[in-house]
Amino acid sequence: MASQDSEQQQQQQQQALEEAVLKSQEEVARQGDVVRGLKAEMKDGRVVRSTVDAAIEELKNLKVDLEEKMKAYSALTGKVSGADKEAFRASLINVLERKLFFIPAFKIYGSVAGFFDYGPPGCAVKQNVTQFWRQHFVLEENMLEVECPAVTPEPVLKASGHVERFTDFMVTDVVTGDCHRADHLLERILEDILDDPNAHGGAEAESEAREMLVRVGEMGAQDLDEALKKYNAKAPETGNDISSAFPFNLMFRTSIGPKGDVVGYLRPETAQGIFVNFKDLLYYNGSKLPFAAAQIGNSYRNEISPRSGLLRVREFTQAEIEHFCNPNDKSHPKFKYIRDLDPLLYSRALQLGTEKKPQRISLRRAVEEGIIANETLGYFIGRTYTFCTKIGLNPDRVRFRQHLQHEMAHYAEDCWDCEVETSYGWIECAGLADRSAFDLSAHAAAAKTDLNAYEQYTEPRMEEVVTIAPVKKILGKELKREGQIVADALSNMSDCDAMEMKSIHEKGESAPLKAGDTVYQIDPSWVKIEKETKKVNGKSFIPAVIEPSFGIGRMLYCMFEHCYYIREGDERRTVFKFTPIAAPIKVTIFPLLARSELIEKAEDIARELRHAGLSNSVDSTGTTIGKRYARTDEIGVPFAITVDFDTLEDGSVTIRDRDTTAQVRAPRSDLVSVMKSLAAMEMSWEELVAKYPAQDAPTSEP
Repeated sequence: MASQDSEQQQQQQQQALEEAVLKSQEEVARQGDVVRGLKAEMKDGRVVRSTVDAAIEELKNLKVDLEEKMKAYSALTGKVSGADKEAFRASLINVLERKLFFIPAFKIYGSVAGFFDYGPPGCAVKQNVTQFWRQHFVLEENMLEVECPAVTPEPVLKASGHVERFTDFMVTDVVTGDCHRADHLLERILEDILDDPNAHGGAEAESEAREMLVRVGEMGAQDLDEALKKYNAKAPETGNDISSAFPFNLMFRTSIGPKGDVVGYLRPETAQGIFVNFKDLLYYNGSKLPFAAAQIGNSYRNEISPRSGLLRVREFTQAEIEHFCNPNDKSHPKFKYIRDLDPLLYSRALQLGTEKKPQRISLRRAVEEGIIANETLGYFIGRTYTFCTKIGLNPDRVRFRQHLQHEMAHYAEDCWDCEVETSYGWIECAGLADRSAFDLSAHAAAAKTDLNAYEQYTEPRMEEVVTIAPVKKILGKELKREGQIVADALSNMSDCDAMEMKSIHEKGESAPLKAGDTVYQIDPSWVKIEKETKKVNGKSFIPAVIEPSFGIGRMLYCMFEHCYYIREGDERRTVFKFTPIAAPIKVTIFPLLARSELIEKAEDIARELRHAGLSNSVDSTGTTIGKRYARTDEIGVPFAITVDFDTLEDGSVTIRDRDTTAQVRAPRSDLVSVMKSLAAMEMSWEELVAKYPAQDAPTSEP
């Protein structure tokens, strides 16, 4: 009796400590958001540095408290806490690589960081998720799918801004020339100080390191240089001196053609291929808006120091949508179908508020109250949320975080990131942005091509119209050959930009205008800008763009984490609870024994299922049925069919569910239709159990 009381008391202590760890984790996450919000307010001049410093100090204390509670849990139980992220991640990666979901590429040559090969199950999962994305978005929304080259000429990426601005800061080993990402190098130094403060100057050094670690991501080249010099940073492998930090463009540069005189890049995103084809896509769509175009393909970013597995790589698969619409009408006809969904929204107000927590808010309310800028953006947030849940992400660990004002590009109307909680923290897996007319405007100006759409009114209207008339005679005289370039840039100005220029001219001043790579000062005599009321039958405009952009590799990794668990009572039995949509194989078929008559029936069933489009495998090895179940559980196969001696007599088989390990007995005549319904998630396991009699598990089922 005493031993039972002691055991019960230990279980209660263990549960209390586990709850304390989880509570501390929430407090650390909340305080991290407080620091982030205060830093945003400091940039706007609304709070002073001392307020931010105090919040950082509080975050530091909460982290220390969390570490102490985790150590107490380990001391009591003799094992790591369930919150120990590194141990969980190591266990997961071990299974993923051992079962060939993915492995480092070029392994026999020592591998190259940032590149991975997908093995058979990983390739199947990726294909299933990608195909479901196509079905969920492209087919359901009747989008126009395109496939564009990965090699992109330099002028395209100059117009998009990638050549000039797509950079990280890098330092080099002055002796060997080896490259290191400056912010990562500084982070490692600061983390070393925090690991052993006494060896680096004590509490004062620790406090300074904690504060700087929070700000590393915001540092420019000068700040990084000062910090690296302060800590006497050296190249990690050699101990040599390092260069000053300098911007490094993350695109892979290449040359096109045998002479090598045409500069190109491997595309850093798939979106630009859609933008440059807008004119032809609009014509294909009958010159009607709105419409959406989509592309699935590989993109390339020459990361200075890739890390975190599939989360930061140099070659990755993107799935992007560009929804083109009238800037004055961003309603969506199908918004009514998703408006009652209530995903976790982490709005700008919640991030800057006191609670620092996302809330479940209906999309109807979010759009009506202006939390989300418009129906179309809200619609795609809803569709992204349902996509995430159907591929197996935990809806309580998926949130949509709105960009703070200082995070958004100047042209953006509203931006949200779909973030998924993992052992690495909250990871951005998709971005959803209202990019206004920026992209098409930039390409129209650079390519000197009309990328306007035209709206035909049902009846003529009286409207205010802005007319822009470059005075070409004066432009030619003043600018010579460049006059035509400026004239084209003036003609392509938006109404808003034109009226802003007019207001400057009315003061008798010149107004700046960027044409190509040059900024010109436009004299009032060079252009006539007027606003007048006219009777019009329609209107030309450059469409606005709503862009949902998905990183498939990141989605996959988050799904792996959310679906991975260890069977209770047996730490050697790992399971992936993939949904039938994502699972690499839909069903395995087991002859109960390695007998020819049972194997023959199993092969017949496999053939019928393949003809129905269901991926399957037959395992006729002589191991016990329980061990074979465990093997398929380990790669996430959701269902198993067992062929036994009753099958030879009456044609019935058993169907096993991976997650419950429960079984039912069903006639073979129903098998194909039943498995198709289960694989398509049109029938639940509970519905199947209600339809067919239960079957006792074999004695060898663990």
